[in-house]
Amino acid sequence: MILLLFSWPYHFSQAQTATAKKSPPLTEASPASVGMSPERIQRIDAMLAQSVQDGDIPGVVALIARDGKIVYHKAFGTADASSSRPLKRDDIFRIASQSKAITATAVMMLWEEGKFRLDDPISKFIPEFKNPQVLQNFRFVDTSFVGRPAIREITIRHLLTHTSGLGYGVIDGDERMKMLYAKAGTTDLFTTEPVTIKDVVMKLAKLPLHHDPGEKYTYSMGLDVLGYLVEVVSGMSFDQFLRERLFDPLGMNDTRFYLPDSKADRLVSIQQRVDGNWRNYPDTFYEVDYPIKGAKQFYSGGAGLSSTAKDYATFLQMYLNGGELNGKRILSRTTVDIIMANHVGDLYGGGNAHYGLAFGVLTEKGQGRGGDLSEGTFNWGGYFNTQYFADPKERLIGVILKQTQGGTGDQTGWKFKLMMGAAIDD
Repeated sequence: MILLLFSWPYHFSQAQTATAKKSPPLTEASPASVGMSPERIQRIDAMLAQSVQDGDIPGVVALIARDGKIVYHKAFGTADASSSRPLKRDDIFRIASQSKAITATAVMMLWEEGKFRLDDPISKFIPEFKNPQVLQNFRFVDTSFVGRPAIREITIRHLLTHTSGLGYGVIDGDERMKMLYAKAGTTDLFTTEPVTIKDVVMKLAKLPLHHDPGEKYTYSMGLDVLGYLVEVVSGMSFDQFLRERLFDPLGMNDTRFYLPDSKADRLVSIQQRVDGNWRNYPDTFYEVDYPIKGAKQFYSGGAGLSSTAKDYATFLQMYLNGGELNGKRILSRTTVDIIMANHVGDLYGGGNAHYGLAFGVLTEKGQGRGGDLSEGTFNWGGYFNTQYFADPKERLIGVILKQTQGGTGDQTGWKFKLMMGAAIDD
Protein backbone atom coordinates (compact mmCIF):
# COMPACT_ATOMS: atom_id res chain seq x y z
CA MET A 1 0.00 0.00 0.00
CA ILE A 2 1.28 3.44 -0.95
CA LEU A 3 0.58 6.25 1.48
CA LEU A 4 0.32 9.66 -0.16
CA LEU A 5 1.11 12.60 2.08
CA PHE A 6 -0.09 16.10 1.21
CA SER A 7 0.94 19.33 2.83
CA TRP A 8 -2.39 21.06 3.33
CA PRO A 9 -3.43 23.76 5.80
CA TYR A 10 -5.86 22.60 8.43
CA HIS A 11 -7.92 25.80 8.31
CA PHE A 12 -9.82 27.13 5.32
CA SER A 13 -8.01 29.76 3.25
CA GLN A 14 -9.27 33.29 3.60
CA ALA A 15 -8.68 33.95 -0.09
CA GLN A 16 -10.78 32.64 -2.94
CA THR A 17 -9.28 29.69 -4.77
CA ALA A 18 -7.42 29.83 -8.05
CA THR A 19 -8.85 28.00 -11.04
CA ALA A 20 -7.66 26.71 -14.39
CA LYS A 21 -10.48 28.72 -15.92
CA LYS A 22 -9.61 32.37 -16.43
CA SER A 23 -12.35 34.56 -17.83
CA PRO A 24 -11.00 38.06 -18.44
CA PRO A 25 -12.27 41.09 -16.51
CA LEU A 26 -14.82 43.29 -18.24
CA THR A 27 -13.37 45.40 -21.04
CA GLU A 28 -14.98 47.65 -23.63
CA ALA A 29 -15.69 46.55 -27.20
CA SER A 30 -17.92 47.51 -30.11
CA PRO A 31 -21.51 46.20 -30.14
CA ALA A 32 -21.00 44.49 -33.50
CA SER A 33 -18.04 42.48 -32.15
CA VAL A 34 -20.37 40.57 -29.80
CA GLY A 35 -23.42 40.34 -32.03
CA MET A 36 -25.31 43.46 -31.04
CA SER A 37 -26.69 46.13 -33.35
CA PRO A 38 -25.02 49.56 -33.04
CA GLU A 39 -28.16 51.21 -34.43
CA ARG A 40 -30.38 49.51 -31.86
CA ILE A 41 -27.98 50.40 -29.06
CA GLN A 42 -28.33 53.98 -30.29
CA ARG A 43 -32.09 53.72 -29.74
CA ILE A 44 -31.40 53.02 -26.08
CA ASP A 45 -29.06 55.98 -25.92
CA ALA A 46 -31.73 58.26 -27.40
CA MET A 47 -34.40 56.91 -25.04
CA LEU A 48 -32.29 57.63 -21.95
CA ALA A 49 -31.32 61.09 -23.18
CA GLN A 50 -34.98 61.92 -23.86
CA SER A 51 -36.05 60.71 -20.42
CA VAL A 52 -33.60 63.12 -18.79
CA GLN A 53 -34.57 65.95 -21.12
CA ASP A 54 -38.26 65.39 -20.36
CA GLY A 55 -37.58 65.49 -16.63
CA ASP A 56 -38.70 61.91 -15.97
CA ILE A 57 -35.38 61.28 -14.24
CA PRO A 58 -32.64 63.70 -13.13
CA GLY A 59 -29.83 61.43 -14.30
CA VAL A 60 -28.89 57.86 -15.13
CA VAL A 61 -25.88 55.63 -15.68
CA ALA A 62 -26.53 52.61 -17.90
CA LEU A 63 -24.28 49.71 -18.86
CA ILE A 64 -24.72 46.81 -21.28
CA ALA A 65 -22.27 43.92 -21.56
CA ARG A 66 -22.29 40.79 -23.72
CA ASP A 67 -19.79 37.95 -23.76
CA GLY A 68 -17.79 39.76 -21.09
CA LYS A 69 -17.47 42.91 -23.20
CA ILE A 70 -18.97 46.27 -22.27
CA VAL A 71 -20.69 47.56 -25.40
CA TYR A 72 -22.51 50.50 -23.82
CA HIS A 73 -21.65 52.53 -20.71
CA LYS A 74 -22.89 56.09 -20.51
CA ALA A 75 -24.05 58.75 -18.05
CA PHE A 76 -26.77 61.36 -18.55
CA GLY A 77 -28.11 64.24 -16.48
CA THR A 78 -27.03 65.52 -13.08
CA ALA A 79 -25.61 63.84 -10.01
CA ASP A 80 -26.76 66.60 -7.65
CA ALA A 81 -29.62 69.08 -7.91
CA SER A 82 -27.95 71.83 -5.84
CA SER A 83 -24.73 72.00 -7.81
CA SER A 84 -26.00 70.61 -11.14
CA ARG A 85 -22.84 68.49 -11.28
CA PRO A 86 -22.93 66.33 -14.43
CA LEU A 87 -23.28 62.63 -13.74
CA LYS A 88 -20.23 60.51 -14.59
CA ARG A 89 -19.95 56.83 -15.53
CA ASP A 90 -17.96 55.94 -12.42
CA ASP A 91 -20.21 57.77 -9.96
CA ILE A 92 -21.29 55.81 -6.89
CA PHE A 93 -24.92 54.93 -6.17
CA ARG A 94 -26.70 53.58 -3.09
CA ILE A 95 -27.80 50.16 -4.39
CA ALA A 96 -30.03 49.27 -1.40
CA SER A 97 -31.63 45.85 -2.03
CA GLN A 98 -29.11 45.02 -4.73
CA SER A 99 -26.99 44.31 -1.63
CA LYS A 100 -29.07 41.19 -1.01
CA ALA A 101 -27.57 39.12 -3.82
CA ILE A 102 -24.08 40.01 -2.59
CA THR A 103 -24.97 38.90 0.95
CA ALA A 104 -26.47 35.67 -0.36
CA THR A 105 -23.28 35.05 -2.31
CA ALA A 106 -21.22 35.43 0.87
CA VAL A 107 -23.51 32.93 2.61
CA MET A 108 -23.10 30.42 -0.20
CA MET A 109 -19.31 30.85 -0.14
CA LEU A 110 -19.35 29.70 3.48
CA TRP A 111 -21.84 26.93 2.63
CA GLU A 112 -19.34 25.61 0.08
CA GLU A 113 -16.81 25.31 2.90
CA GLY A 114 -19.15 23.00 4.81
CA LYS A 115 -19.85 25.52 7.56
CA PHE A 116 -23.60 24.73 7.62
CA ARG A 117 -26.47 23.18 5.73
CA LEU A 118 -29.13 25.32 4.11
CA ASP A 119 -31.84 23.71 6.21
CA ASP A 120 -30.01 24.20 9.49
CA PRO A 121 -32.06 26.31 11.90
CA ILE A 122 -30.61 29.78 12.26
CA SER A 123 -30.85 29.27 16.04
CA LYS A 124 -27.94 26.83 15.76
CA PHE A 125 -25.74 29.87 15.14
CA ILE A 126 -27.85 32.69 16.61
CA PRO A 127 -29.58 31.08 19.63
CA GLU A 128 -31.87 34.07 20.17
CA PHE A 129 -34.02 32.82 17.26
CA LYS A 130 -34.95 29.62 19.09
CA ASN A 131 -38.70 29.01 19.52
CA PRO A 132 -40.07 31.71 17.15
CA GLN A 133 -43.58 33.07 17.63
CA VAL A 134 -46.15 33.94 14.95
CA LEU A 135 -48.28 37.07 15.40
CA GLN A 136 -51.85 36.07 16.28
CA ASN A 137 -53.59 39.01 17.96
CA PHE A 138 -52.62 42.69 18.00
CA ARG A 139 -53.97 45.79 19.77
CA PHE A 140 -53.42 49.00 17.78
CA VAL A 141 -54.13 51.14 20.84
CA ASP A 142 -50.97 50.03 22.69
CA THR A 143 -49.17 47.67 20.21
CA SER A 144 -49.53 44.76 22.62
CA PHE A 145 -49.75 41.39 20.88
CA VAL A 146 -50.26 37.70 21.40
CA GLY A 147 -48.19 35.17 19.51
CA ARG A 148 -48.40 31.42 19.04
CA PRO A 149 -45.48 29.01 18.65
CA ALA A 150 -44.35 28.63 15.04
CA ILE A 151 -44.72 25.11 13.68
CA ARG A 152 -41.05 25.01 12.66
CA GLU A 153 -37.77 26.82 13.18
CA ILE A 154 -36.44 29.48 10.80
CA THR A 155 -33.74 27.98 8.58
CA ILE A 156 -30.94 29.56 6.61
CA ARG A 157 -32.83 28.68 3.42
CA HIS A 158 -35.92 30.51 4.72
CA LEU A 159 -33.83 33.63 5.32
CA LEU A 160 -32.28 33.48 1.85
CA THR A 161 -35.67 33.13 0.16
CA HIS A 162 -37.80 35.63 2.13
CA THR A 163 -39.95 32.83 3.52
CA SER A 164 -38.83 33.15 7.16
CA GLY A 165 -41.86 35.18 8.24
CA LEU A 166 -39.72 38.12 9.33
CA GLY A 167 -40.90 41.59 8.31
CA TYR A 168 -39.33 44.84 7.10
CA GLY A 169 -40.25 47.64 9.49
CA VAL A 170 -40.86 50.97 7.73
CA ILE A 171 -41.48 49.40 4.31
CA ASP A 172 -43.48 46.41 5.58
CA GLY A 173 -46.87 45.82 4.00
CA ASP A 174 -48.52 45.08 7.36
CA GLU A 175 -49.20 48.11 9.57
CA ARG A 176 -49.01 45.94 12.69
CA MET A 177 -45.47 44.88 11.83
CA LYS A 178 -44.49 48.48 11.09
CA MET A 179 -45.62 49.45 14.58
CA LEU A 180 -43.90 46.51 16.28
CA TYR A 181 -40.62 47.09 14.48
CA ALA A 182 -40.74 50.81 15.27
CA LYS A 183 -41.43 50.08 18.94
CA ALA A 184 -38.51 47.65 19.07
CA GLY A 185 -36.23 50.26 17.51
CA THR A 186 -35.01 48.15 14.60
CA THR A 187 -32.91 49.77 11.90
CA ASP A 188 -34.38 48.65 8.60
CA LEU A 189 -32.10 50.00 5.92
CA PHE A 190 -29.22 52.31 6.81
CA THR A 191 -28.12 54.66 9.55
CA THR A 192 -25.45 57.13 10.60
CA GLU A 193 -25.94 56.13 14.24
CA PRO A 194 -23.53 53.83 16.16
CA VAL A 195 -25.64 50.74 15.50
CA THR A 196 -24.24 47.31 14.58
CA ILE A 197 -25.88 44.53 12.62
CA LYS A 198 -25.79 42.38 15.78
CA ASP A 199 -27.77 45.05 17.66
CA VAL A 200 -30.52 44.93 15.03
CA VAL A 201 -30.58 41.13 14.70
CA MET A 202 -30.99 40.72 18.47
CA LYS A 203 -34.08 42.95 18.29
CA LEU A 204 -35.48 41.03 15.32
CA ALA A 205 -35.15 37.75 17.18
CA LYS A 206 -37.61 38.97 19.83
CA LEU A 207 -40.34 39.99 17.37
CA PRO A 208 -43.22 37.82 16.12
CA LEU A 209 -43.34 36.52 12.57
CA HIS A 210 -45.85 37.27 9.84
CA HIS A 211 -46.45 33.54 9.35
CA ASP A 212 -44.92 30.14 9.91
CA PRO A 213 -41.51 29.81 8.27
CA GLY A 214 -41.72 28.35 4.78
CA GLU A 215 -45.43 29.09 4.33
CA LYS A 216 -45.33 32.34 2.33
CA TYR A 217 -42.99 34.72 0.53
CA THR A 218 -42.71 37.94 2.59
CA TYR A 219 -39.99 40.42 1.71
CA SER A 220 -37.95 40.81 4.84
CA MET A 221 -34.81 41.65 6.75
CA GLY A 222 -33.67 38.04 6.48
CA LEU A 223 -30.55 39.07 4.58
CA ASP A 224 -29.57 41.34 7.46
CA VAL A 225 -29.77 38.34 9.76
CA LEU A 226 -27.57 36.46 7.30
CA GLY A 227 -25.02 39.28 7.27
CA TYR A 228 -24.65 38.67 10.99
CA LEU A 229 -24.49 34.90 10.36
CA VAL A 230 -21.45 35.55 8.15
CA GLU A 231 -19.82 37.35 11.07
CA VAL A 232 -20.59 34.51 13.49
CA VAL A 233 -19.38 31.76 11.18
CA SER A 234 -16.34 33.50 9.68
CA GLY A 235 -15.11 35.34 12.76
CA MET A 236 -14.75 38.49 10.64
CA SER A 237 -16.84 41.63 10.42
CA PHE A 238 -19.26 41.41 7.49
CA ASP A 239 -17.57 44.41 5.92
CA GLN A 240 -14.14 42.76 6.13
CA PHE A 241 -15.43 39.44 4.82
CA LEU A 242 -16.93 41.04 1.72
CA ARG A 243 -13.84 43.12 1.02
CA GLU A 244 -11.34 40.28 1.43
CA ARG A 245 -13.35 37.40 0.03
CA LEU A 246 -15.42 39.00 -2.73
CA PHE A 247 -14.79 42.64 -3.63
CA ASP A 248 -10.99 42.65 -3.69
CA PRO A 249 -10.69 39.36 -5.66
CA LEU A 250 -13.18 40.65 -8.24
CA GLY A 251 -11.70 44.15 -8.39
CA MET A 252 -14.95 45.73 -7.12
CA ASN A 253 -13.02 48.58 -5.53
CA ASP A 254 -15.95 51.03 -5.41
CA THR A 255 -18.42 48.68 -3.70
CA ARG A 256 -18.52 49.33 0.02
CA PHE A 257 -20.90 49.92 2.93
CA TYR A 258 -19.25 53.29 3.58
CA LEU A 259 -17.10 55.48 1.36
CA PRO A 260 -13.74 57.01 2.27
CA ASP A 261 -13.36 60.77 2.03
CA SER A 262 -11.45 60.35 -1.23
CA LYS A 263 -14.58 58.95 -2.90
CA ALA A 264 -17.25 61.05 -1.17
CA ASP A 265 -17.53 63.51 -4.06
CA ARG A 266 -18.54 60.63 -6.39
CA LEU A 267 -21.66 59.78 -4.36
CA VAL A 268 -24.81 60.63 -6.33
CA SER A 269 -27.45 62.64 -4.46
CA ILE A 270 -30.95 61.25 -4.00
CA GLN A 271 -33.44 63.49 -5.78
CA GLN A 272 -37.20 63.99 -5.76
CA ARG A 273 -39.42 66.00 -8.08
CA VAL A 274 -41.02 69.05 -6.47
CA ASP A 275 -43.36 71.25 -8.52
CA GLY A 276 -41.94 69.80 -11.71
CA ASN A 277 -38.29 70.34 -10.74
CA TRP A 278 -35.72 67.95 -9.31
CA ARG A 279 -34.53 68.75 -5.79
CA ASN A 280 -32.18 66.93 -3.43
CA TYR A 281 -34.13 64.66 -1.10
CA PRO A 282 -34.17 65.71 2.57
CA ASP A 283 -33.38 63.54 5.58
CA THR A 284 -36.47 61.54 6.55
CA PHE A 285 -36.48 58.22 8.41
CA TYR A 286 -32.91 57.86 7.16
CA GLU A 287 -30.11 60.37 6.64
CA VAL A 288 -29.41 60.63 2.94
CA ASP A 289 -25.63 60.89 3.31
CA TYR A 290 -25.26 57.74 5.44
CA PRO A 291 -22.54 56.24 3.20
CA ILE A 292 -20.14 59.14 3.80
CA LYS A 293 -20.77 60.33 7.37
CA GLY A 294 -21.73 59.21 10.86
CA ALA A 295 -20.62 56.16 12.82
CA LYS A 296 -20.21 53.92 9.73
CA GLN A 297 -20.80 50.76 11.78
CA PHE A 298 -24.03 49.27 10.39
CA TYR A 299 -23.27 46.64 7.74
CA SER A 300 -26.76 46.02 6.42
CA GLY A 301 -26.76 42.82 4.38
CA GLY A 302 -30.18 43.68 3.02
CA ALA A 303 -29.69 47.26 1.86
CA GLY A 304 -26.45 48.91 2.95
CA LEU A 305 -24.03 48.83 0.02
CA SER A 306 -23.10 51.48 -2.52
CA SER A 307 -21.55 50.66 -5.89
CA THR A 308 -20.99 51.64 -9.51
CA ALA A 309 -22.49 50.28 -12.71
CA LYS A 310 -19.22 48.61 -13.70
CA ASP A 311 -18.63 47.06 -10.28
CA TYR A 312 -22.10 45.53 -10.21
CA ALA A 313 -21.76 44.31 -13.78
CA THR A 314 -18.50 42.64 -12.70
CA PHE A 315 -20.38 40.82 -9.93
CA LEU A 316 -23.03 39.66 -12.43
CA GLN A 317 -20.38 38.59 -14.93
CA MET A 318 -18.90 36.30 -12.27
CA TYR A 319 -22.28 34.57 -12.14
CA LEU A 320 -22.57 34.33 -15.92
CA ASN A 321 -19.11 32.72 -15.91
CA GLY A 322 -20.35 30.03 -13.53
CA GLY A 323 -18.81 31.57 -10.41
CA GLU A 324 -15.40 32.66 -11.74
CA LEU A 325 -13.76 35.83 -13.00
CA ASN A 326 -10.15 36.64 -13.87
CA GLY A 327 -8.90 33.33 -12.51
CA LYS A 328 -10.64 33.76 -9.13
CA ARG A 329 -13.13 31.04 -8.25
CA ILE A 330 -15.79 32.69 -6.06
CA LEU A 331 -18.40 29.92 -6.34
CA SER A 332 -18.50 26.54 -8.01
CA ARG A 333 -20.54 26.25 -11.20
CA THR A 334 -22.62 23.63 -9.38
CA THR A 335 -23.34 26.11 -6.58
CA VAL A 336 -24.47 28.73 -9.09
CA ASP A 337 -26.91 26.15 -10.48
CA ILE A 338 -28.28 25.61 -6.96
CA ILE A 339 -28.63 29.36 -6.39
CA MET A 340 -30.66 29.74 -9.59
CA ALA A 341 -33.00 26.82 -8.85
CA ASN A 342 -36.56 27.32 -7.58
CA HIS A 343 -36.45 27.23 -3.77
CA VAL A 344 -39.95 28.56 -3.01
CA GLY A 345 -42.26 26.52 -5.25
CA ASP A 346 -45.19 28.64 -6.39
CA LEU A 347 -44.90 31.21 -3.56
CA TYR A 348 -43.29 33.85 -5.81
CA GLY A 349 -43.82 35.31 -9.26
CA GLY A 350 -47.19 33.89 -10.26
CA GLY A 351 -45.50 31.44 -12.59
CA ASN A 352 -43.67 34.19 -14.50
CA ALA A 353 -40.64 33.92 -12.22
CA HIS A 354 -39.35 31.86 -9.34
CA TYR A 355 -37.10 32.80 -6.45
CA GLY A 356 -33.72 31.16 -6.01
CA LEU A 357 -31.24 31.78 -3.21
CA ALA A 358 -30.15 35.24 -4.39
CA PHE A 359 -32.30 36.42 -7.29
CA GLY A 360 -35.68 36.41 -8.94
CA VAL A 361 -35.37 34.12 -11.98
CA LEU A 362 -37.51 34.35 -15.13
CA THR A 363 -39.42 31.21 -16.14
CA GLU A 364 -40.44 30.00 -19.59
CA LYS A 365 -43.90 31.46 -18.97
CA GLY A 366 -42.34 34.80 -18.04
CA GLN A 367 -40.20 34.82 -21.17
CA GLY A 368 -43.31 34.24 -23.25
CA ARG A 369 -44.87 37.47 -22.00
CA GLY A 370 -42.08 39.43 -23.71
CA GLY A 371 -39.80 42.24 -22.66
CA ASP A 372 -38.00 40.43 -19.83
CA LEU A 373 -35.23 38.67 -21.77
CA SER A 374 -34.71 34.87 -21.83
CA GLU A 375 -35.81 32.11 -19.49
CA GLY A 376 -33.26 31.94 -16.69
CA THR A 377 -32.63 35.70 -16.61
CA PHE A 378 -31.95 36.75 -13.03
CA ASN A 379 -32.65 40.23 -11.74
CA TRP A 380 -33.49 42.55 -8.86
CA GLY A 381 -33.52 46.23 -7.99
CA GLY A 382 -33.05 48.73 -5.20
CA TYR A 383 -35.06 51.22 -3.17
CA PHE A 384 -33.52 54.29 -4.83
CA ASN A 385 -34.50 53.23 -8.37
CA THR A 386 -31.70 50.93 -9.48
CA GLN A 387 -32.11 47.74 -11.53
CA TYR A 388 -30.04 44.94 -12.99
CA PHE A 389 -30.63 41.99 -15.33
CA ALA A 390 -28.39 39.12 -16.43
CA ASP A 391 -29.40 36.67 -19.17
CA PRO A 392 -27.30 33.46 -19.13
CA LYS A 393 -28.68 32.22 -22.46
CA GLU A 394 -27.69 35.39 -24.32
CA ARG A 395 -24.66 36.06 -22.06
CA LEU A 396 -26.07 39.55 -21.60
CA ILE A 397 -25.92 42.01 -18.67
CA GLY A 398 -27.79 45.26 -18.10
CA VAL A 399 -27.34 47.67 -15.19
CA ILE A 400 -29.32 50.92 -14.92
CA LEU A 401 -28.73 53.19 -11.93
CA LYS A 402 -30.70 56.22 -10.78
CA GLN A 403 -31.19 57.84 -7.35
CA THR A 404 -34.77 59.01 -6.94
CA GLN A 405 -37.58 58.93 -4.40
CA GLY A 406 -41.28 59.35 -4.93
CA GLY A 407 -43.42 59.05 -8.04
CA THR A 408 -41.55 60.16 -11.13
CA GLY A 409 -43.27 58.64 -14.17
CA ASP A 410 -39.96 56.95 -14.89
CA GLN A 411 -40.28 54.31 -17.64
CA THR A 412 -36.58 53.77 -18.31
CA GLY A 413 -36.25 50.47 -16.41
CA TRP A 414 -38.60 48.35 -18.49
CA LYS A 415 -37.69 50.15 -21.72
CA PHE A 416 -33.99 49.57 -21.14
CA LYS A 417 -34.48 45.84 -20.58
CA LEU A 418 -36.79 45.36 -23.57
CA MET A 419 -34.62 47.40 -25.94
CA MET A 420 -31.46 45.70 -24.75
CA GLY A 421 -32.85 42.31 -25.71
CA ALA A 422 -34.03 43.68 -29.04
CA ALA A 423 -30.49 44.90 -29.80
CA ILE A 424 -29.14 41.33 -30.13
CA ASP A 425 -28.11 40.90 -33.75
CA ASP A 426 -26.47 37.52 -34.35
